[in-house]
Amino acid sequence: MPGAGVAQARSTLGRWPGADRRTPRPAPARPRVHLPLWRRAAGVALWVVVVAGVVLYAASLAAPLWFQAQGQRLLVVTSGSMAPRFQAGDVVVLRAVRDVSELRPGLVVTFQPVGSENLVTHRIVSLHQLPAMEQVAADGQMAEVVDATGEPTLQGYIRTQGDANADPDPNATPFERVRGVLLAVHRGWGEPLAWATSAQGRATLLAPPLLALALLEGLSLLDARRARRRRVPGREDDRRLDALLLD
Repeated sequence: MPGAGVAQARSTLGRWPGADRRTPRPAPARPRVHLPLWRRAAGVALWVVVVAGVVLYAASLAAPLWFQAQGQRLLVVTSGSMAPRFQAGDVVVLRAVRDVSELRPGLVVTFQPVGSENLVTHRIVSLHQLPAMEQVAADGQMAEVVDATGEPTLQGYIRTQGDANADPDPNATPFERVRGVLLAVHRGWGEPLAWATSAQGRATLLAPPLLALALLEGLSLLDARRARRRRVPGREDDRRLDALLLD
């Protein structure tokens, strides 16, 4: 009879010396989930996308910062006025001018022409001491700067010319508007660097790894749900026996 079986099990347990009915049975081992081949391949591919995207994004940030840490600056060339020294799509590396005595004919420099917001990288062809000029607020024209005696104030200027241009640049540039001296040229860096440092480029670099992480999280949730649905053989029988022994 079922009742007699329960009583016999209970009395036998009571005769065991040192038996503790409250000691819980060890939890059954969690079954190992065997993922199908397609699932493992998808996980590897998604992690490759995550790592590659993070590395490329970090490189787009680290390259300019590394040059800045060396006291240098990167500029993307947008015209061919200095061909064949460098051409549109190249990147030039500049360093700051330490002293105006460095400026000499033949040196390639980057400067900001008077009245312009753009930067130009050309070769110095000559140095001059010319009257200093300033912009007159009334009409926007340039006028000579004079001292207390009415004499023109002289200022150092450079005359520049692109290697591919037939004539020098139309205007001289004051020494203080020279922004850097050419150190090196990196061929073909321009377009990748400009794209990677733009808002669109950085968003494009970040989108694939973020999407891959979201897919990995979704697959992990599906794996966990699949594991919960699997049952260990004999687990329900063990639970019933535990209930009988501890009753």
